[in-house]
Amino acid sequence: MKATTVRLRKTMGSRFRGNDVPLVLACVLSLTAAFAFAEDPTEASLPELKGEAKARIQNLEQNLTDWDVEGAKADLAALEKLAPHDVEPVQYFRGRIAFEEGRYADAVEALQKAGLTDKPGSWLRLAKDTQRIVEPYDKVESAHFIFQFPKGKDAILAPWALDALENMRAALENDLGFAPPEKIRIEIVANAGELSKVSTLSKEAIRTTGTIAICKFNKLMVTSPKAVIQGYDWLDTVSHEFVHLVVSRKSRNTVPIWMHEGLAKYLESRWRGPAGGAMTPSTLALMGSRVRKNQLVPFEKMHPSMALLPTAEDAATAFAEVFFAIKLIDTENGQQALKQLLAQMEKGVSDRSAVESVTHKPWPDFEKSWMAYLRKQPFPKDLIPVSSNERKELAEGNKEANKKKTAREISFGDFVEITNVDARRSAHLGELMRERGRMVAAVEQFKRAHDRVGDSFESLSNKYALCLMEVKDYPEAETVLKAALAMHPGSAPINVHLGRLSLRQKNWPQAKTSYLAALAVDPFDEEVQVGLYRAADALKDTATKGRAESAAMTLMNVKATELPELAARLAREEPVPTPQSVAAVDSGVELKSPQK
Repeated sequence: MKATTVRLRKTMGSRFRGNDVPLVLACVLSLTAAFAFAEDPTEASLPELKGEAKARIQNLEQNLTDWDVEGAKADLAALEKLAPHDVEPVQYFRGRIAFEEGRYADAVEALQKAGLTDKPGSWLRLAKDTQRIVEPYDKVESAHFIFQFPKGKDAILAPWALDALENMRAALENDLGFAPPEKIRIEIVANAGELSKVSTLSKEAIRTTGTIAICKFNKLMVTSPKAVIQGYDWLDTVSHEFVHLVVSRKSRNTVPIWMHEGLAKYLESRWRGPAGGAMTPSTLALMGSRVRKNQLVPFEKMHPSMALLPTAEDAATAFAEVFFAIKLIDTENGQQALKQLLAQMEKGVSDRSAVESVTHKPWPDFEKSWMAYLRKQPFPKDLIPVSSNERKELAEGNKEANKKKTAREISFGDFVEITNVDARRSAHLGELMRERGRMVAAVEQFKRAHDRVGDSFESLSNKYALCLMEVKDYPEAETVLKAALAMHPGSAPINVHLGRLSLRQKNWPQAKTSYLAALAVDPFDEEVQVGLYRAADALKDTATKGRAESAAMTLMNVKATELPELAARLAREEPVPTPQSVAAVDSGVELKSPQK
């Protein structure tokens, strides 16, 4: 049990809602859940197996702790020659290895023969639940990955996820000096309930912390974007989790949480560009505030767990700090720095000794350099609201509450974050005018609000830009949207509106870029797929057009012959009929145009 505890404490890599604040809580909850696996039969059986057999069992447990499945398989093969075929430890490890390899039926059979009971928290229950959920899945494979997903609409995720992961694998092999030789499994789950079943986290913990994906059991478990109200940065997320897997495998699972999260956050953008591209302005603004107030979290207080920090803001600050610690190591010590860091950890040295070896500085001097580095960063001076793609609000538990809200409550709730009273009043008036079709008046009111508070409020900028597009002031709409995107990078609504604007201006490359950025957050939005289809068609990009065509047909239940007209209507400023818009009209809500 001790070895299992160490493994989870050191390598639990999870992806959470805005600013990654709740990571520490989820790690603690995962660790607590791990203690439920207390019926490991090896301890009770060890006295019966002496000498080399006992050593093989100990090696087996250590190899599984190190995420070295191949090493564990070699030890199991040796053990099977030394011990009775049906002895409990042999069956137990046979089940554990089968589970790690995704052979869930074999895992269930072996764990049953090992005498494990089927109860919450047991390895047998975990194997059974995972088999029940994953066995009916479809799957698509690339050179190095197996993407498994529930039958139906999640199929549209596969080509984009596999492209991102193949790009990520190549980048990490270059940056960290390692790539898993076997195919890595990614299992898409439909909701928080299923993530709970396959991960050992409780459903309450997942909902409370906003956990969205986990790297564990030698695989990635990722929640479908369908389960999140406004989508989430799902391509960055699968890449983030793959970093955790590579780091665990390369270091033989010796990297502590602070370094794990620093590496994962710093490198998660490598599938699409340089490292360090995933830190959001809202997080940077928080970090800047803490730097100016001299309220940083000392490294020594991050141990043994960030979960022990006194406040959520302290935790968010700590995660930003470790991002910049890794960035400093990378930028100041050459291309081999991160490779060397993991190579040192693989040898079993401490994290501080590894940092000292790579930076050629004693740990106290490294901390001083890191502090100076933070103070030089151009952090925003004002706090910035969290973007829609950072919130990761799970759809479960919100449906009933949303049913009780009127359309007006939902619309005007967009401006609740605006603290300036005059700006909020003007935004409300602008929304009233927009609802009544008085676009010129709406533009005037939204401009007043926007002039007072600038580009920080995502919804205000979006509504203002929509009205500007309605009055055909395209240059100003583009200016507003691009300024808002700088504050809220990755925002699906902003990118959708930029894509729509670019279609109307026949700026096909920009339209494609914007819709692809929106797809990385909200791939189930019909307009994203139809707009991408139109832009790719104009650019004669047959591969992208084919993917978008297939996705649009799946999501909208239309024929391929219908798509050209739907795409043309979108470019001509006409609403595109979708199942959602038909349902809305039937319920008495008039949708004059596609809106976000």
